[in-house]
Amino acid sequence: MHYFATILRRYATLAAVVGGAFLLGTPSATFAQSGRANDRKIAPTLLPQAGRSHRQTVRVSVTSNEVFVGWARQHLPAITLTAGAVGGTQYFLLENLSQEQVQQLAAAPSVQFVDVPNRQAHEERQIGGSNLAANRVAALHKQLPNVAGQGMAISIKEGPFDPADLDLKGRVLNAATIPGPPTDHATTMATLAAGAGNTGPTGKGVAWQAKVGFSSFAQLLPDNGETLRQAGISVQNHSYGVGIENFYGLESRAYDQQSAQFPALLHVFSSGNGGAQASPDGPYKGLPGVANTTGQFKMSKNTLSVGATNAAGEVSPLSSRGPAYDGRLKPELVAYGDGGTSDAAALVSGISALVQQAYREPRGGTLPPAALVKAILLNSADDTGRPGPDFVSGFGQADALGAVETVQASRFFTGTATTAASLRFPIVVPAGTYLLKATLAWADPAAAAGAPTALLNDLDLELVNAATGQRWRPWVLSSYPHLDSLALPARRRADHLNNVEQVTLTAPPAGTYELHVRGLSLPAGPQDFSLAYELESGLTWVQPTGGANFRPQENQLLHWQWRGPATLARLEYQPLGSSTWRLLKADLNLSQEYYAWSVPDTLTLARLRLVTGGAAFASETFAILPRLQVQVGYVCPSQTAPTEALLAWNALPGVQQYQVYQLRGAYLEPLLQTADTTLLLTAARLAVRHYAVAPVLGGQPQEASRTVDYAENGVGCYIRSFLPREVATDTVRLDLTLGSSYLLQSATLEKLGADGSYVPVQTVAPVTALQLTFTDASPSQGLNTYRVHLLTTGGSSFYSQPESVQYVPTTALQLYPNPIVAGQPLQVIQGEGGVLHMQLYDMLGRLIRAVTEESQIKQFDTSGLKKGLYILRARTASGHSVSRRVVIL
Repeated sequence: MHYFATILRRYATLAAVVGGAFLLGTPSATFAQSGRANDRKIAPTLLPQAGRSHRQTVRVSVTSNEVFVGWARQHLPAITLTAGAVGGTQYFLLENLSQEQVQQLAAAPSVQFVDVPNRQAHEERQIGGSNLAANRVAALHKQLPNVAGQGMAISIKEGPFDPADLDLKGRVLNAATIPGPPTDHATTMATLAAGAGNTGPTGKGVAWQAKVGFSSFAQLLPDNGETLRQAGISVQNHSYGVGIENFYGLESRAYDQQSAQFPALLHVFSSGNGGAQASPDGPYKGLPGVANTTGQFKMSKNTLSVGATNAAGEVSPLSSRGPAYDGRLKPELVAYGDGGTSDAAALVSGISALVQQAYREPRGGTLPPAALVKAILLNSADDTGRPGPDFVSGFGQADALGAVETVQASRFFTGTATTAASLRFPIVVPAGTYLLKATLAWADPAAAAGAPTALLNDLDLELVNAATGQRWRPWVLSSYPHLDSLALPARRRADHLNNVEQVTLTAPPAGTYELHVRGLSLPAGPQDFSLAYELESGLTWVQPTGGANFRPQENQLLHWQWRGPATLARLEYQPLGSSTWRLLKADLNLSQEYYAWSVPDTLTLARLRLVTGGAAFASETFAILPRLQVQVGYVCPSQTAPTEALLAWNALPGVQQYQVYQLRGAYLEPLLQTADTTLLLTAARLAVRHYAVAPVLGGQPQEASRTVDYAENGVGCYIRSFLPREVATDTVRLDLTLGSSYLLQSATLEKLGADGSYVPVQTVAPVTALQLTFTDASPSQGLNTYRVHLLTTGGSSFYSQPESVQYVPTTALQLYPNPIVAGQPLQVIQGEGGVLHMQLYDMLGRLIRAVTEESQIKQFDTSGLKKGLYILRARTASGHSVSRRVVIL
């Protein structure tokens, strides 16, 4: 029993560190209680089921360490027992338990809950693209450029991201401690949340000036909250999942506990990509397409789970749905996610950091409670899918600009609810308001693991017309475990499940209204809460935003928000400088909010507008431009400096100026404007390796090109590649690809002569194309070696690397090496090419071996052959036969 002494020593050490305080909760059953009565203390994934006969490792929370260790010494003497603590959560791990021992453990004195241990987390996306317009992030960047994440920090919890990525340059916390190798998924998540856009437009994230930290998802319990706080991290992104799990376990509880300990810290989870699946456990077991969030940690109340939509706001079929195990609304929010809910969560993590920044800066550096950020995000969301909240899209599509504007306009309240009386918050509603919306959220105390419902403190929200006394309750969904019930629209009633409540009122008469918040049941004591509201009317363009770039002849999804009754409108288009608006559609339903537009084949600045009832809603100015492609023309030695490099890009019709950017620090910065389509980088500028270029229209730089690194671009001095078309052939052709023809006078193919010098074969002058093909009309049989000589107008010469070609006439056959040591492959070249049938005979005429090959250089296996003289007969596809002697050594 020596292992119990080890466990007691471990416990003593742990108790010294954490003060011996273990998870608290409802007193557990005594050992005399057993069987089904204790199933509520066991994670559903551990309960006996068909196919679950294997032995298991479990994580256990207890009320008394001494009592539990004593019990385990008596009843489970052969079981490995280890004490642990992560992020303030303490537990015991027990390994190699049978199903019977799991049941026995649940009945043990002081045991609160028997949970699953760490599971293998998996990334919840395929790499896709980004679209910052869909959730009004691009509009926020344009209208509020000073809200970009300055001073904020976001943690990416999953696999390691690349700290050297250009879009994260200079903003990675403790970069040297991030293990390798990096994963594409984690790097993409960090980029979506906080990428700087240094590599190009798609490399720009939401909070593009925030810092980024790493945490591993090998541990599914929360990180140490104090460590996160000291690093300045106030948002942590979790774009990963495990299997579908529907219960409130130790991980769910731990995240809710951390919300009480660190109220400003917001955890954002992807809902999962299991939208078509059914839960294997819980009250929604077997129901397809519902209750399929991936991981019990996402059952926590005070975190935020996010589903995925396409650019048109339609929820992805793979996006995991709610409800939570106890009927609560999950996911709470959706966002654009081209590759799945991982993308959507990362985007919302970035938006959350911007909401925090907007709150903090005018308040002396004080961060908002996470419950307020959550209330603001859900209240500003754009309803999508079925009207009102639902288990597919939650409270709607995230709206970054709307959320930050809520903070800046101070459209929120905070308070503390008691059971004594309702707190009242007045709102003045002006005439013409189409929608009044208010959302209440609070960080509910952690429930006991295994609790049938997670909510402890129950608050009530009501909207009251101060003049008439009329009242409106929040929207509540049916959580009854039947597909028809779960698909029912929300209805107004008291909510006793969720710690988020939302009330809306369409077309409210002008006047004063009050939001009433009261504590209906507060077993955990008075409850802090946050309340956000907004008053909506009219039309707001989402896409295009100012500075947007559409491609000629591509389909582009136009998007707007309409807060008004179903109305028809004209959609019109105007190139900038024209006095005429061109009709695109005469009878567009504004409530549709999307329109697919085939962009005209032109290059211009332009605007769109929607006209209805005498009112016109014009978009900001955007550009119709093809992509600007920047290439490295050459990196060459210079006569006046160690090296020089040439950048070149395609000229765009009508564009007179181009803005060149360079990457010196953490962000691209303007270098110069030029009317040329080339830029020579001399020694003074070669210290900076990364450059991008943007066309200038209307006096403003438009979307920049992809960033190029002149030092790692695959281009030498003018030459991108010089290769023979075939390494063995009866016609010698070589292809040359140039990076630029700038200042090139001629290009000459040269062949190595018998005296070791190169002689000219073919010259191209002037050089006007970047793809050249050279032909040697008089090659020598056997090996021929070539190079290209480039001559500039300034008299400088540059040479390619040598390339060799085996020339074999159509009727010839070459063998090498010959003689050959047995076991080595015999190389066979025949001028005709294609399939070659080969037969090897000994000197007595006996067939020894036959091979058919069709590669350029055929191989004949000589392993096992005896020393001596052989005859190789080769027959081509056209029927031509050739024989050669082979000597085996």
